Amino acid sequence: MADDPQRNFRSAYYEKVGFRGVEEKKSLEILLKDSPLDVEKLSTFSQRFPLPSMYRIHVWKVLLGILPPHTDSHALVSRYRLQQFEDVSGALTAMRFVHASTPVTELYLRMYQLESRQLPRRSELRPPDDEDEHFLSIGRAMEEIVDDPVDCYWLIRCFINQFKLKFGDSIPHLPKSLEHFLSQEDAALLAHLKTSGALHSLPYCLWFRRCFAGCLPQSSLQRVWDKVISGSCKILVFVAMEILLSYKIMLMGMSDAGGVYNFLSNMPQENTDAIVTKAIDLWHKHCGTPMHSV
Repeated sequence: MADDPQRNFRSAYYEKVGFRGVEEKKSLEILLKDSPLDVEKLSTFSQRFPLPSMYRIHVWKVLLGILPPHTDSHALVSRYRLQQFEDVSGALTAMRFVHASTPVTELYLRMYQLESRQLPRRSELRPPDDEDEHFLSIGRAMEEIVDDPVDCYWLIRCFINQFKLKFGDSIPHLPKSLEHFLSQEDAALLAHLKTSGALHSLPYCLWFRRCFAGCLPQSSLQRVWDKVISGSCKILVFVAMEILLSYKIMLMGMSDAGGVYNFLSNMPQENTDAIVTKAIDLWHKHCGTPMHSV
């Protein structure tokens, strides 16, 4: 958004009286009235501000390409998405890969495998591998956020595909990024993690492959996913760092790498909203704030 003294004064006033985000919500509503939608502006908005819950799923669907920029086509495309969902799930039922009691996240996994030509033969079905577990974890988290099963499947499918396509090459380097930024924020904590051997056995898969699904509760997780879906995997580094900083006293008292891993893999669920807020502030501090005139 362009810098505007009057706007800045109003924003400061709204925040002071407890209405933070009022103007941001109005700005998003203006963006959503455009036809075609400006995906770049929606992405920049999502990078700068938390998405209002009433618009979050719709914006995610646009950013992930589930809905096209042309709003006149949304109803038609939604019908196509529904038809495809029913065709694929129906095919799996006919092939007896799924049945009425199949958990819905397993259904989504089999649908994803069928559409990506990775569905194994029924005689060769195996326990979920690491990639399957990543999918199931993200699927269970998305199911808590999204009520409609058709929307839920498409969001899981497109979230995972976009994540792999955009960030697949970057993910292996995120642990090193975490070490770099932690050295700037708290060198003593970093030194302790290195000395105890915990640095190399942090729950990186949970953080950087599953995008904190199964780690953070829904209210906090969706704010992190706003940033991932709109184009940043680096936010994952800062959420991980803020978790470490928030539990510094406890971690400094642990000398066993396994104990650190187990604690962080099952971290307390309270105060996670504050952790994510601080992580976003750190992300903006180190990486800058995206700017775009709305």
